[in-house]
Amino acid sequence: MSAARPSAAELRGLHLHVDCASGAAGDMMLGALIDLGVPVDAIGEALDAIGAGRERLRVARVVKGGIAAIDVKVDTSGTLSGVSPHAHHQHEHDHGHDHDQEHGHSHGHDHEHGHDHEHGHDHSHAEDHSHAHYHYADIRRRITEAALTDDTRRIALDIFDRIARAEAKLHGSTVDDVAFHEVGAIDSVVDVVGTAAALAWLAPARVTCASVAMGHGTIRCAHGVLPVPAPAALEVLREAGGVMADGGLARELCTPTGAAILASAVTAWTPAPAGRPAAIGWGAGDADLADRPNALRVTALAPATSRAAGADDAAGSDADSVWQIDANVDDMSPELCAPAADAIFAAGALDVWWSPITMKKGRPALLLSALATSDARGAVVAAILRETTTIGVRYAPRSRTVLARRTVTVETRYGAIPIKVAEDGGSLRNAAPEYEACAAAARQHGVPVKLVFTAALAAFDLAHSPS
Repeated sequence: MSAARPSAAELRGLHLHVDCASGAAGDMMLGALIDLGVPVDAIGEALDAIGAGRERLRVARVVKGGIAAIDVKVDTSGTLSGVSPHAHHQHEHDHGHDHDQEHGHSHGHDHEHGHDHEHGHDHSHAEDHSHAHYHYADIRRRITEAALTDDTRRIALDIFDRIARAEAKLHGSTVDDVAFHEVGAIDSVVDVVGTAAALAWLAPARVTCASVAMGHGTIRCAHGVLPVPAPAALEVLREAGGVMADGGLARELCTPTGAAILASAVTAWTPAPAGRPAAIGWGAGDADLADRPNALRVTALAPATSRAAGADDAAGSDADSVWQIDANVDDMSPELCAPAADAIFAAGALDVWWSPITMKKGRPALLLSALATSDARGAVVAAILRETTTIGVRYAPRSRTVLARRTVTVETRYGAIPIKVAEDGGSLRNAAPEYEACAAAARQHGVPVKLVFTAALAAFDLAHSPS
């Protein structure tokens, strides 16, 4: 019997993992998040607030290489409400995509090198003195002043800032002077703000991605022949410390918008951690690739727990067996402990911790411990041996009983905060706000994390106290 698809509320606060074997673009990510289960109305409200209008969004289900996916297109006619285009006299940066072109870029390179997602990726450096354009300063002002949720505004600005910084660096200009062609600006605003609204609605605990396929070869534009990956996309990833892969295709696979969305959202560039796939979303690209589906995948992962409860276990709790893996470390810099723990978590560990110990001859040292399922034990051991200075580990089976867990989201003055709830037979046993979400909200509002933490618990208590 197949597991029921989670409700929209159950999707919030989960771990998201992004697979980019066919590259990434704004419309691909937006389509994948819609397919995952984000309500289109939540995206439409943000588009209305920004002056783009939800009616610009065209959502359809298509099949790419045998995979059913959501195809997103944008009506680029007209102008953005509240943002006035200007006569164009400088280089354009069309990170949006021209929907009227079946094949990619308008900078005149051969089609075999263009990566055609939903839109022709007009993010090149084409020069066109006859079209209107938008300065990034105007777009940023519109996002800042729009009636968006705090989280949507923060994410959208972060994505656009990354694109603008990359373009400004490449062309020796200022961020405010970066210009988007009118069509590209409308397309970019819909893709970026729509994706920001979807991510804000999901409020993921973490987002991981192993790498993004970039492609290789060359493209021809108004400036001449340029190498693939696209210079702006490569600069965005460089600044963010992202991980790129070739992808094995002589074409452009990742747009600057796609790179900026990943750079903003991804909290760790690692393989997917252990977890229970709760929902899967696919976002379609436009071109038909010969060797793979042209689609981006987003998987929502819930904590992995066994459902085989023993007779002696408390009602509503789960009993399972895990492996405890230990290593003594006495010759490693403490600065390396945090990244080592991150890598061990990414390898599939359920928990990782350090304990102070004393070794022979009174030497102070650390005991590294991790919990892992049988399936993940090998990967966790490999990560410990790779990321620390230990030359050996030991492991033993451990039985445990865990409470049933779920994630709920509460609204606070600092935005939406996911809270992990533990229950025993339907009775509430614990509620803890997700630290990463609290820390992000605290940075955005310039307040201590403890205030966000307290506000989240107060909102949860108000929502769940007896009437």
